[in-house]
Amino acid sequence: MRVLALGGVGAVASEATRDLAEYSDFDEIIIGDYALEKAEAMIAEIGDPRLKAMKINANDEDDLRRAIASADVVMNGLPFKYDYVVNRLCVEEGLPGVDLSSDDPQFQLSSMAEEKGILFIPGCGATPGITNVMARRGIERMDGVDEIHIYFAAFRCLAPAPGLLTTTLYEFMPVRPDRCYYENGEHVEAPSMSGAKTVRFHDQIGEQTVVYVPHDETWTLSESVPGIKRVDVRGCFPPQVMNLMRGMLDAGLFSEEEIEVNGLKTTPLKLMNDLLLQLPQTRESRVWAYGLVVEVIGQRRGRQVKCTYTNDHPSQEEWGAPAAYFKNVGIPLSIAVQMLARGECEGVGVRPPELAIPTQPFFDELARRGIKIYERIEEHGPVT
Repeated sequence: MRVLALGGVGAVASEATRDLAEYSDFDEIIIGDYALEKAEAMIAEIGDPRLKAMKINANDEDDLRRAIASADVVMNGLPFKYDYVVNRLCVEEGLPGVDLSSDDPQFQLSSMAEEKGILFIPGCGATPGITNVMARRGIERMDGVDEIHIYFAAFRCLAPAPGLLTTTLYEFMPVRPDRCYYENGEHVEAPSMSGAKTVRFHDQIGEQTVVYVPHDETWTLSESVPGIKRVDVRGCFPPQVMNLMRGMLDAGLFSEEEIEVNGLKTTPLKLMNDLLLQLPQTRESRVWAYGLVVEVIGQRRGRQVKCTYTNDHPSQEEWGAPAAYFKNVGIPLSIAVQMLARGECEGVGVRPPELAIPTQPFFDELARRGIKIYERIEEHGPVT
């Protein structure tokens, strides 16, 4: 079987590609990327004869389609702006696949995917991704679920790659209709930096303040879990990044209104984006790690129950920096495409991880790589 790793030498997807080489039984692993020389250098470094490089221009839909049609299954690690087109082309070509991130319009392709009898799973990173499967485990423990709360701490530098800088800035834009929480049948828009809460993550990260962020778990879990009353996602980056985001908000530097600087027309947001990409400090981080906490609250056998899921992983001293961050995002993507290729995932259509990925096999594969998931179940008084 032939897997196509789109964007396979990117900052995150390169760790997924390395994982495919180490753990998968694919006959051929095709790295599809515009940076052909970088892909060939990576192949020479890994030394796996199954690895091949293919130059792809993701902005050329015909080129992208030809690459997808040449594979048996697709692992998409391209920047999130390509999520929908990759998903659509996979469905049109009748190929299953997984995606690192997710974009709501992707799920509108589900009926077409069902007709083709294929499964495509968006959002198979750390969050969304591992968090969805954590939530599913809690759901499986319950007779009924009332609330799901997701918290993450993404400890990396601000701008390890242009796309990841864009992702961070996107999280904190002043107006984002998709930055919301779900409550009693409605999605309620949340202001940037609102909903502050202190959460304890694993020891590499410790206690941090998290705030509401725009993540797809809020949308998919509210539809996947019948009768649920509340879903929210809060997250944070290292303190120096959070301080900068607050400063940019206070100074109006997220504005997309046109201004003129030294005779050049730009916007404050674009100016800051270009500036931050140039500063060496934005590529530095004292700690590289990823923290996840998921709380599922509901009822079981007439009693109130709270299931809490946390993660841990090898430190940057063992995994290296920045790999101690990127492996936490790339490895679940690799595991998901391997499970999909082996027929271990569930259903057809375009489905979020909580509906497609069985929990125990996924957690077992994470543990093989050193990413551990812990469960704590607390029972309280009778349901009133």
